[in-house]
Amino acid sequence: MSTPIQRTSPRQSVAVLTSARQRREGSRIGNTSARSTEHALLEIQSRAGNRAATAAVQRARDPAGGRAAESGSTSAPAKKKDYRDRLAGLLDRFKKNLEPIDTFIKGFQTPSNAGLTQQAAAAANEGLKHSAAASGTSAASGNLLTEAAGTVVSGMDAYKNMKDAKKYETGANHHTAKKKAKTKGADTVVGAAGSGSYSAAIAKEVTKMQKAADAAVASEASGIASASIGAIKGMRSAFRVGAAARKYKQVKSLGDPHLVHAGSLARLNESREQANWAAAEAYVALDAYWGHEGPGRLELVSEAVDAAWEAMGEARDAAESLQRAEKDVEMLSTVQGYAKKKQVAKMGKETIGGGGESTKAAAGVVTAVAAGTVGLASNPVGWGLAGAGAGLVLGVTMYKALRAATKRYEEVHHPERWAPKGETPEEAASRKESLKHALKFWKKVSKGERQAMAREIYALAAGPDISGSGNTTAEMRESARALLIALKSGPAKHKLEPEAWAETLNDPAKTAHWIKEIGEQLASG
Repeated sequence: MSTPIQRTSPRQSVAVLTSARQRREGSRIGNTSARSTEHALLEIQSRAGNRAATAAVQRARDPAGGRAAESGSTSAPAKKKDYRDRLAGLLDRFKKNLEPIDTFIKGFQTPSNAGLTQQAAAAANEGLKHSAAASGTSAASGNLLTEAAGTVVSGMDAYKNMKDAKKYETGANHHTAKKKAKTKGADTVVGAAGSGSYSAAIAKEVTKMQKAADAAVASEASGIASASIGAIKGMRSAFRVGAAARKYKQVKSLGDPHLVHAGSLARLNESREQANWAAAEAYVALDAYWGHEGPGRLELVSEAVDAAWEAMGEARDAAESLQRAEKDVEMLSTVQGYAKKKQVAKMGKETIGGGGESTKAAAGVVTAVAAGTVGLASNPVGWGLAGAGAGLVLGVTMYKALRAATKRYEEVHHPERWAPKGETPEEAASRKESLKHALKFWKKVSKGERQAMAREIYALAAGPDISGSGNTTAEMRESARALLIALKSGPAKHKLEPEAWAETLNDPAKTAHWIKEIGEQLASG
């Protein structure tokens, strides 16, 4: 018997063919495997990197997860901005804590030192001269510390607002930031000059204490520096008075809203009377149809009822339109009066404060002349001028502080007084807690009369898409927008065409920006 032929299994054949192919193409297969391994590793790394990036973003967005910042996942610009804002806040708080001491120095210690210096010079009392010089050194040092801190804060605020003005090229945000950048920039320059003046005053007093030979030169330089910075501040106050006066005239030129809108109110009242007559006639017709006995009586009565109902609705709408217009006129009159009052108050404060600075400048001139002509002998005229200037500046400072404290007290003790419409006011604080809040001089008032008036002006000027402004008449809206232009918040200031400017007023997303802008313009000249 012959031996049977053994068949090769398909799997074995496939394995043999595969092995042969691998041997023939060994080098190519090796390269392909290497590339496959490399791609696999890259894919794993990519997926891991994506997961890590996603987790980092989620941790950064999580308010409670501060580990992202601690681990260095936060970007460098964000860290830099955060540190800058914190530093600015700390410096501002430091400056405001120094302000009460600075006020005492300017209002009491500095004039007293001038008087003691004059008395010591007249009596040739060396001990008193030394004591007055020591007190003057401490006073100028306190002034310098406050002025330097304020200069740094103003510089940082100016830089921040300059960036914001570039970021927001148009609109309310742009105008607010641009105006603040100019104001804070000027504050920085004036603060730097003031710091130089106080440095010269320290040098003057130190030379007096040491009885240095160049004490007269230092005294003359200090007087010139004091006169210069006083003149600068006086001129700045004069410019502010002029700006406030121009804004006052612009608002006053709008006229009394009761007179301006007398015609529109008369037309609305006439429409209301006509609607009432139409409703009365409809009810008379309804009564007549009720007594009709002919055919179609029910159909006629039904039509009469519909006519009477429609006429009554028109009469109600006309009455509501008139009532709303009358309230808007009263509110427009109130906000215009408030705007004028704010400008008058600003003119008064700047006039008195600027007068005080000018008087101090004159005292500096007298000091410089006395030092250059008769040595260090003090002059009663210089003493008197210094005291008068300090008194004026102190009066304005105390007035501002008292007003701010009163507003802070009302903010928490009577929160319902200036609460936004439709918003539940916060619970009123006790008298004790309110007094504590009033003494926090470093805090600004956020819910006061000015903010409430800004909301009212915006509600009158806003478009129909803004909640609560849909029923405002076209005439009333135009008058409110004219008030915005008078307050320097018009299209030109926002770098917008009138149509685009009106669209921003009708944009709910920009409501908060507009209210902030109006509040700033009410407070400034």
